[in-house]
Amino acid sequence: MKVNTINLGQGWLNALSEEFKNSYFFQLKAFLIDEKKNYKIFPPGNLIFAAFNRTSFDDVKVVIIGQDPYHGLGQANGLCFSVSAGIRKPPSLVNIFKELQSDLNIPIPQDGNLEPWADQGVLLLNATLTVREGHAGSHHNKGWERFTDSVIKTLSDQKKGVVFLLWGKFAETKELLIDKDKHFILKAAHPSPLARGAFFGCKHFSKTNKILEHQGILPIDWRVEK
Repeated sequence: MKVNTINLGQGWLNALSEEFKNSYFFQLKAFLIDEKKNYKIFPPGNLIFAAFNRTSFDDVKVVIIGQDPYHGLGQANGLCFSVSAGIRKPPSLVNIFKELQSDLNIPIPQDGNLEPWADQGVLLLNATLTVREGHAGSHHNKGWERFTDSVIKTLSDQKKGVVFLLWGKFAETKELLIDKDKHFILKAAHPSPLARGAFFGCKHFSKTNKILEHQGILPIDWRVEK
């Protein structure tokens, strides 16, 4: 992982410059280099920071927080809950699209690539940005969480009016990093089938757009297929 060669955009580089200089980040890089010698790591190196590449710091108006990347071959593309075109949609993503259809009458798309959301200012942020093939949670507590917590805190400190969508107990732990006087927090159950449908009916997509419009901000076109 060569941070200096990845185009994060100047806004992110300025906002997170101290993180890239911190000893924990160098330790994280050393861990990943060692992991790659023995295992397949997802997503591919050029997509580890895809969420930041697709959504500039200045453009962030919505944040969706996931836990870690998909650990199956070809699934992870650097955006939480998203898979590249042609990859079978995971169950949580299927449920996200079902809620989107119910909420805004948007047809369920064939593919699960959420890049169109990211391009409109939706930061699709996993708490852990890498994972070992076939081993969910294998890169937890290696430094990524400290980095992404700083991302959330920095957004909270330096921006205003951002809508944070916290789905599930893990995402809700990040609420403490967010200034509720400056930003908006919407909470719901995780879209996983393990939540037994508790995610359905949250209407977070329409609620987010109403919040944005009330601030005079262009709403999100939640369609991923035009």
